Amino acid sequence: MTDTAPVRIAAIQTVSGPVVADNLAVAGGLVAEAAAAGARLIALPEYFGILGNRDTDKVDAREVPGRGPIQDFLSATARRFGVWLVGGSVPMASPLPGRIFNACLVYGPDGGLAARYDKIHLFGLDLGAEKFTEAKTIFPGNRVATVDTDLGRVGLSICYDLRFPELYRAMGAVDLIVVPSAFTATTGEAHWEPLLRARAIENQCYVLAPAQGGRHPNGRSTHGHSLAIDPWGRVLAQRDTGPGVVIAEFDRAEIARVRRALPALEHRTLPPVPSVSGPSDPTPDPVEPR
Repeated sequence: MTDTAPVRIAAIQTVSGPVVADNLAVAGGLVAEAAAAGARLIALPEYFGILGNRDTDKVDAREVPGRGPIQDFLSATARRFGVWLVGGSVPMASPLPGRIFNACLVYGPDGGLAARYDKIHLFGLDLGAEKFTEAKTIFPGNRVATVDTDLGRVGLSICYDLRFPELYRAMGAVDLIVVPSAFTATTGEAHWEPLLRARAIENQCYVLAPAQGGRHPNGRSTHGHSLAIDPWGRVLAQRDTGPGVVIAEFDRAEIARVRRALPALEHRTLPPVPSVSGPSDPTPDPVEPR
């Protein structure tokens, strides 16, 4: 049974480093703060458990399903506070020893694993001095994932997925999209908020985007600006940089109001598939009158 009264949701912002235990201690304190503020669903950012000095550090910290310090933390913390806890991303073992799945794990209030999403789109950037190639250390997922909660249906994605609107359309009708991220300072400044607002507007749902935000021990700078957005595309709350909590009201009645006033999801039609050999029913050549 889903709630219809407004409830609170929260995005956690961190500046994670290479030591898992230290990162989990910080995350635990921030989750406690969000839970004390009344949040029923709390989302952690991508790489909240480890943002290493080398790309391969997360591979070394990989966990197998059901066992490992990061998964243990998520399960115990969700159960302790009785909340839905979205573990932004956890390095999970993949078929290839040198690569991991970058997995978003969702735990229910009972501490049980409710859903898993493996990041599909792998970040690649080459701005000369600034380069990223996630495919070197990450094995891509291949399944869209949603999870039904007592707040509503939640669609799962991670960071670079944000640039691919077809992923969110494939989720079907969702009430909330979560986008745990570690956007670079460069790309975040240019694209972060516009993309998030677009996903909220297109899908007429709430968007919750917990992010890494600050200068990390490895020298990397992340954009931060964790935020919550409503189905009309309005930013409800955000935090610029540094560790902290973003709290917002999640109201299923507002989703219904927006979809009723502007039924874009009902109006959506698939465009015809273009023919590579020209129109399938070409207009006949005009006939000269006699």
